[in-house]
Amino acid sequence: MTTGASATDRPANGRPRLLVLTPDFPPMHGGVQLLAHRLALAMEGFDVEVVTLDGEGARRFDAEGELVTRRVGAHLPAGSARALALNAGAVRRALRFRPQVTLSVHAVASPAALAIRRVLRGRTAQYFHAIEMLGKPRLCAFAAERADLVIAVSSYTASLVAAAGAEPADLRVIPPGVDLPSDRSALPVERPTVLTVAQLLYRYKGHDVLIRALTGVRARVPDVQWVVIGEGPLRPSLESLVDSCGLTGVVRFLGAVSDEERNSWLRRANVFAMPSRLPGEGFGIAYLEASAFGKPVVAGKVAGPLDAVADGVSGILVDPIDPDAVGDAVTRLLLDRELAERLGRGGLARAREYAWPLVGRRVEAALLELVGSDS
Repeated sequence: MTTGASATDRPANGRPRLLVLTPDFPPMHGGVQLLAHRLALAMEGFDVEVVTLDGEGARRFDAEGELVTRRVGAHLPAGSARALALNAGAVRRALRFRPQVTLSVHAVASPAALAIRRVLRGRTAQYFHAIEMLGKPRLCAFAAERADLVIAVSSYTASLVAAAGAEPADLRVIPPGVDLPSDRSALPVERPTVLTVAQLLYRYKGHDVLIRALTGVRARVPDVQWVVIGEGPLRPSLESLVDSCGLTGVVRFLGAVSDEERNSWLRRANVFAMPSRLPGEGFGIAYLEASAFGKPVVAGKVAGPLDAVADGVSGILVDPIDPDAVGDAVTRLLLDRELAERLGRGGLARAREYAWPLVGRRVEAALLELVGSDS
């Protein structure tokens, strides 16, 4: 078990203790990882410890960070063994840390959160993101029914909690936040550029539909290019689809890149497109990240993007399984500079409302209410 800082070094300050449990945490990439990290940093009204899984680069990340981070599950294979290690490690740490509130950021950590609640009689908050509701509905319903507070990242996610048959004591919809860039000025790019940032793990992200849409886009914007940032097991099949659609030279798969390179492409891109479809996106932090750089967005008119993207304000919502609709929206934004700039400005204004400090304060206030309810 590795540690970013020593809990014994902290002064006694009278703040309540918050234990954050998550299988997903940096330096791993992803929306849940980002949310867990930013929330833990934002909880200034608590003494915070994080229990999460070990992984490549974790020791260095923790040493350079400000959080007390306990890592478990080193050298264990992915799957149930690591989930068990996370829950066991969380309970062990809680018996020493004795948190007033336990925040489970993912349903797989909910067994530990509920065990800690029973043993220490503290309060428990449970996050839901959507995809886990579809994969583990019984576990999620169990967790939602027994948590003191349930936080759903979108209206769609909240509807999945209800569909699982759960009736939480307190359910709140609090969206994820976004980091506002220090420099969002546009960088030059040689070709009209469409950008997608998403791990190549889930078909619902819509890469396949966007590939088919590009054939129509290229007919009207001959020098268009699509830049794809993200790595995963879907890449070979997507590359084959690119070849079969005759789009060699149009699509660039960059794989996993640094935050700096991702931000560089967000400054270069003309349009951000990710037509996620059902079962779909719980929210879609990537849309807000693009908006924070002033980029117009094309997204699916389903699920979480309905909360993340304001149709006609920050982007265009379309039928995510219709390549023609996706292609028409992308082409329109590439050719109509005035529309693209207007939606980019609207997206930037919207992103500022979702800045992590603001979202963090909402979550912190909700958690502090749980502490107050015990006084």
